[in-house]
Amino acid sequence: MPNQKVLESKQAIVDAMAEKLKNATAAVFVDYKGINVAQDTALRNQFREAGVEYTVVKNTLTRFAANKIGYSQFDELLNGTTSLACTTGDPIAPARIVCEFAKKNKDLIKIKGGLIEGSVLSADELNAFGELPSKDALLSQVLGTFLAPITSLAVVLDQICQKLGGAPADGAADA
Repeated sequence: MPNQKVLESKQAIVDAMAEKLKNATAAVFVDYKGINVAQDTALRNQFREAGVEYTVVKNTLTRFAANKIGYSQFDELLNGTTSLACTTGDPIAPARIVCEFAKKNKDLIKIKGGLIEGSVLSADELNAFGELPSKDALLSQVLGTFLAPITSLAVVLDQICQKLGGAPADGAADA
């Protein structure tokens, strides 16, 4: 039987991981079997740049942490080689980075499952999220869509004004 110090340290790990999962906007469990050191370093750099924490986790301790906060759905996922990509920022970033990396590296890594903003998602659902652009890119696309009709109206009105002999829209007056 393990001594009291070991049990206390493991309990601290479980508590910290439970808190991390509870506060995360996204947490993705990844099977990283077959990845070499250079690839792992490149993957970690991508996660770091996106503000995603990436760690290799112990399945049993992770299972205890997930169960502690009510996510028993992960019990069947937590076997084999498992790492956790977790963020409090862009909820799409972990899945997107894993999907991009898997495409570039012949599917060496794959998503096992995870959660986004408290909702448990399967590997297929997270892979679909991984195909989406970042949150900032999506916001830019929406704003661009909102501005397109206004911009088109301004161009048409300017052309009508010029056709009728009005002053150019740039404010330059003929001297």
